[in-house]
Amino acid sequence: MANLSKSARREQRLGYAFISPWIVGFLTFAAFPIIASLALSFMHWDIYQPPSWIGLDNFTRLFRDELFYKSMKVTLTYSAMSIPLSLILGLMLSLMLNLKLKGINFFRTLFYLPSVLTGVAVSMIWLWILNAEYGLLNNFLSWIGIEGPQWLKDPKWILPSYVVMSLWGVGGSAILFLGGLQNIPEHLYEAAKIDGAGTFRRFWKITLPLLTPTLFFLLLMGIIDSFQVFTQAYVINGRGAGGPDNAGLFYMLYLYQNAFKQFDMGYASAMAWIGGLLSLVLALVVYTTQNRWVYYEAEQPTQRKKVEK
Repeated sequence: MANLSKSARREQRLGYAFISPWIVGFLTFAAFPIIASLALSFMHWDIYQPPSWIGLDNFTRLFRDELFYKSMKVTLTYSAMSIPLSLILGLMLSLMLNLKLKGINFFRTLFYLPSVLTGVAVSMIWLWILNAEYGLLNNFLSWIGIEGPQWLKDPKWILPSYVVMSLWGVGGSAILFLGGLQNIPEHLYEAAKIDGAGTFRRFWKITLPLLTPTLFFLLLMGIIDSFQVFTQAYVINGRGAGGPDNAGLFYMLYLYQNAFKQFDMGYASAMAWIGGLLSLVLALVVYTTQNRWVYYEAEQPTQRKKVEK
């Protein structure tokens, strides 16, 4: 700082001034809550009385809690079902939206629009669609002679209902895939056609490998998002309940119950750290395996040859 010129010091001060709102926001709304939740995870605090130190009791209690395992199972099952399905449907939709047809921009906008609506509004729409008595879906099934299930009232069907709901935002994934598709050099397809490669082979050897960076990004985001399912579960289950037989008890919903219904803040903080660490481990597993399946065009000449083969 002492060696800087007067104008450089002025620029430096201006730089700090411009980023200070972000620093204040980060310290207030991110850093402080993270540190506070870590401290609270080793305490008992019911809001009414001062926090008291209990060591690792909240963590040992977690592993004896049946609802902890139940909520973890619901969340992981939902992740295993919704993430692959949304990736596959997003990719299929992007392939259709990449066709050079008249008015295709209208359809791109149309399929993306549902992604703009989120939260309570979408949950209320799906409450009507999945209603067993007068819902849109069961009425449609009855027209073709199928008796629809009790979607949100049946423990066997409530989780598939959430998976179907998650496909509401598949247009967002499709738009990202579409961006990846339009970045693939056209000359690769032309060379493959000259070599006699069919549609499926061009997709398998060119399109899919060159879309792996987008696939990697969406997979990471899917893992993180699946551990944050709350709003739709809160609304659909009836203001924070777990649904029939707790079949809709997502991890974040159970955390909310402990924090804001039981006022057991220390236990909820321990849950937050366990859930955060688990999602971090899953994300790291995906991240560390990217060298085996994600292709970055500018990196490896040998990989490029493999793709073009």
